[in-house]
Amino acid sequence: MIELLEGRFFKTFIVVMEEQSFSRAADKLGYVQSTVTTHIQLLEQACGQKLFHRLSRGVKPTAAGEKLMKYAYQFIHLGTSIEEAMNEIEQAQGTVYLRMQESFFLTRFSSFMQPFMREFPKVKFRIESGFHQDILDQVLNHAIDFGIVPRDPQRNDILFYPLVEEKLIFVASGALALEVGREGLERLNQEVMISFGTDCLYHTQAGMALQEAGIDVKEAIELPSLEMIKQSVKCGNGFALVPEIAVQKELEDGQLKVLPISSANYSMHGLIVHKNRELSYPARLFQSELIKRSPLSNDESLTI
Repeated sequence: MIELLEGRFFKTFIVVMEEQSFSRAADKLGYVQSTVTTHIQLLEQACGQKLFHRLSRGVKPTAAGEKLMKYAYQFIHLGTSIEEAMNEIEQAQGTVYLRMQESFFLTRFSSFMQPFMREFPKVKFRIESGFHQDILDQVLNHAIDFGIVPRDPQRNDILFYPLVEEKLIFVASGALALEVGREGLERLNQEVMISFGTDCLYHTQAGMALQEAGIDVKEAIELPSLEMIKQSVKCGNGFALVPEIAVQKELEDGQLKVLPISSANYSMHGLIVHKNRELSYPARLFQSELIKRSPLSNDESLTI
């Protein structure tokens, strides 16, 4: 089989998987659609398996296509690693692929990027947002170098490096907080929780804490960004569990208030990487610098 495989076939395969369409993949790659079709057909011949179901609108991977995806990412990663290894002698350059929660990027990671990119200007980042399970899945499939997750996955095939312990607090508008102060926590039985949705571990932690406090958790309003959650809470649409660092300014300005729900809510964010991932030089450099600058490193003055 190996004699029949080419890197461009795998690159085309990955883009078709991501776009779920031959025509969109062709546009993204700068090919005509017939070239994409030919690449997939040659890859199917090499594998001896059909890789996509052709639908009226787009395509859907077959079981063989789903299985091949992990190896396609590894194939492309190997090619990138070889190229970067040849450049390693002169200076660090290449791309680091990672995925994390949007709230972590906004509150923690962006402050790390600035000095790192200033020191290593030829190291680039491709960063995507996600939640715990899909971040873990991407690492397991070798689609990315690293993930940053709010909890140790506790898997033998995943390495977890603790970065920062995050305090989580329940917040509400000033008006709702006053009503809770007068009527007690039972007042929250009339409100809805606002969250990123059930895919987010904060949602799960909030539900457990509210049940322990005797609060009947209603269906949550699911919003895609931290800023939208904060704005919705400030407008009095409900209450939310968020990282304390994410709402410091709003608390200081009095736009949000902390709800008196017993808060033993902490989240240990950490860097995850597949145990068998062969990291490129810039990826290893990123890993070392991030861990060194973590508040949990020996130098407590460093932050991410």
